Amino acid sequence: MHRRSPAALPAARSAAPLAVLPLLAGCAGQKPVILAQTPDRLLLAGLLLLAYALFCALILWRHRRRQRRRFALSPPAGPTSTDAAVLVAFASQTGFAESLARRTAETLIAAGRPACLLELGAVDAARLAAARQALFVVSTTGEGDAPDGAGAFLRRVMTAGPALDSLSYGLLSLGDSGYARFCAFGRRLDSWLRHQGAAPLFDAVEVDDGDPGALRHWQQQLGRLTGQAAMADWTAPRYRPWVLERRHLLNPGSAGGPVHLIGLRPPADAEDLHWTAGDIAEIGPCNPPDAVADALDRLGLPADLPLTAEEEALTLAALLARSRLPADAAGWAALADTAPDDLADRLVPLPHREYSIASLPQDGRLELVVRQMRDAAGRLGLGSGWLTRHAPLDGPVSLRLRENRGFHPPEAGRPLILIGNGTGIAGLRAQWRARAAAASAGPVWLAYGERSRAHDFLFRDEIEGLQASGLLRRLDLAFSRDQAERIHVQDRLRPAAAELRAWVADGAALYVCGSLQGMAAGVQAALTEALGANTLSDLAETGRYRRDVY
Repeated sequence: MHRRSPAALPAARSAAPLAVLPLLAGCAGQKPVILAQTPDRLLLAGLLLLAYALFCALILWRHRRRQRRRFALSPPAGPTSTDAAVLVAFASQTGFAESLARRTAETLIAAGRPACLLELGAVDAARLAAARQALFVVSTTGEGDAPDGAGAFLRRVMTAGPALDSLSYGLLSLGDSGYARFCAFGRRLDSWLRHQGAAPLFDAVEVDDGDPGALRHWQQQLGRLTGQAAMADWTAPRYRPWVLERRHLLNPGSAGGPVHLIGLRPPADAEDLHWTAGDIAEIGPCNPPDAVADALDRLGLPADLPLTAEEEALTLAALLARSRLPADAAGWAALADTAPDDLADRLVPLPHREYSIASLPQDGRLELVVRQMRDAAGRLGLGSGWLTRHAPLDGPVSLRLRENRGFHPPEAGRPLILIGNGTGIAGLRAQWRARAAAASAGPVWLAYGERSRAHDFLFRDEIEGLQASGLLRRLDLAFSRDQAERIHVQDRLRPAAAELRAWVADGAALYVCGSLQGMAAGVQAALTEALGANTLSDLAETGRYRRDVY
């Protein structure tokens, strides 16, 4: 049965009752019968036609107005006037990428950053070259194809090859791993941007079938970009209660912030929980107990007052522990007259925090490496304070596993170069443990930087054990405070350029984990000097250069 397209239905439905044209009827071999029309009927029909035409004109006007407003988050501007605005460009087939791009632009504007939202096909080479920062939200359709709206960009911009040395960018790539060429267009765009000289603000975030964890990761990157780390999650994560069974200080006496090894045991009914080296733990932090006690005093309500939030029964104290509390007297005054049953609707949940997992399932626990962070006023950070001080031992910690396939290990026989600094050793540790557990493992080269050998050589015994076993073939350490001249991990890579090239020629994969500011850019520059920009870009495109930076 042939189905008419939805666009054809309104006209077909409205034509039948109007009967303003002569009705043709008859059988084969007979003349059609023309039904007579009276003047009154013709007048009525004309009025109806006019009304219908006006109605259609109104619909068309409203549609065009919406189309214009879709991109009105920032006024359209020429190439020279968009320098201060973040370009948010989307390529969408079903509308999902467009909605995420719009939300991205709204997030930037709410944080005080001007943004210009455009469909990717409307971005020309001059506008892209003039931009200083750009965020791309693109989907892959079919078997690795770009959305239809991106066609003009592919034909006019990607073939032109503009120089993008002044552009920094972020990429959110939507796909479905059920297809062989998962996120193929996003990866193609990422590779092309790198080839043109653009610098990634962070590694591409790939979303498998709308995975909310990956979308929260994108939102977290936006928070870092805007300095608004406390923004609420767009979608509510579903956590499970893990048990905090270990909290061990790794760097006593360090001049830096205390670094703790956090051990978590899965729930008793969670035998099916599994993760892979490179995956992420999303933590649902809580406010410290003294902040909850102060909130209860301000509200004048008992801690054990029963409430319901999102069909979950909990106490008022539990709700306050996991909610963003007012920052000033005006905020508390606004809650003063709120009925207890309405508090759950008025309070915004705390945003999640994410950490690289430092262990494997066969280790018996999930381990994190967490440095205590403090704000300008000396207050402990939300996530690090909860995990390293406030969460009670043997008590629950809300946790969700997030797959991070972009940092999963390469095949076991491939040589592996691990590069990182600080608490980035967490992601590297999971990688070398996966390599050590493999039946036939290729060699590992570890390059790592911290402050001082005496206090900050994290996992020293484990690393020296890897050396003794022969798995760790080369170790380059950079302790920046142990000499007058500050030496960082990238400074250890430059003298090793010839060996880097030899390892890469032998098929090595390069994995980088640690701080985005300073280390990641410095390592990228050192690798570019040693290997060449084209080689490094090719390694990224083929999955042999991967980063987990924050």
